[in-house]
Amino acid sequence: MKTLIIAEAGVNHNGDIETAKRLIDAAVTAGVDYVKFQTFKANKLVSKAAVKADYQSHNTGNSTESQLQMLQKLELSIADHYELIDYCKSKEIKFFSTAFDLDSLTFLKELGLTLFKIPSGELTNLPYLEKVALLAEEIILSTGMSTMQEIGEAIQVLREKSTSKITVLHCNTEYPTPYQDVNLFAMLAIAKEFNVEIGYSDHTLGIDVPIAAVALGAKVIEKHFTLDRTLPGPDHAASLEPNELHTMVSAIRNVEAALGSEVKEPSSSELKNIAIARKSIHLANEKKAGEIILESDLEMLRPGDGISPMRMRDIIGKIAAVDLSAGQKLTIEDVN
Repeated sequence: MKTLIIAEAGVNHNGDIETAKRLIDAAVTAGVDYVKFQTFKANKLVSKAAVKADYQSHNTGNSTESQLQMLQKLELSIADHYELIDYCKSKEIKFFSTAFDLDSLTFLKELGLTLFKIPSGELTNLPYLEKVALLAEEIILSTGMSTMQEIGEAIQVLREKSTSKITVLHCNTEYPTPYQDVNLFAMLAIAKEFNVEIGYSDHTLGIDVPIAAVALGAKVIEKHFTLDRTLPGPDHAASLEPNELHTMVSAIRNVEAALGSEVKEPSSSELKNIAIARKSIHLANEKKAGEIILESDLEMLRPGDGISPMRMRDIIGKIAAVDLSAGQKLTIEDVN
């Protein structure tokens, strides 16, 4: 199954529609499945008293402005959404966005979205969960900062209101996430506990961890990207630049191809090497017709297109049918 790769542009457009389009271009070049933005009205997302996270203050270079003030500069307007959707269509890439308030959920539905992403911060937001369940045909649930109990409670709410397919993304909500805090095995525990498809939303530096997640069974990968990691803004520093995004996608597609199936058998590409790499039973010593073949008369040499060494016990004690020379590869007709 092909891994769904979501390139998270998020708010890395810095409130500029032309930058957003350049992000779409980069996502197209990288070969992702979706390019995702964020849909919100800042005053419906945070209160005036909400402070920025430490990473937001550090990455914006402004510790005095509130979270509200920061987010107001990063909103996409209704007109921006339509323009970006049209641009995505022209570039043949799927537009996606995460809503952070109830009105924005309704707006995304009006835009025609059927796949809805629940961000980690909304996992404990009951009215938000209930509305997603009513609107979505398919749901992706991100689980940063959560416990297994909280994930279970959110899934229960969604399943009570909807029969939509739910994919749960393991996630750590620190930007960037320290490697020792990733805990990828928790992704497997989520799959086992809740009988859901799993994925991974990555905030580490680099591409190693999302590739490892695919090898472990992730069916969805979400990764922030930017045009330039040094730009001011809350998420740029923990994002991939375009060439890195392209490298990640290529690596994931290679891993997908390598995963294969649970059947262990020679592949079509290696069949030709069996005779070259394996060995056959050869004679170490000359034997005359009628002489008994002893274990000390046998040696195992390449190529492997003769009698398999696994049949050595069948040859020991047999009689040479004809005169045999040292170094000769044995055939069934050579012994009686």
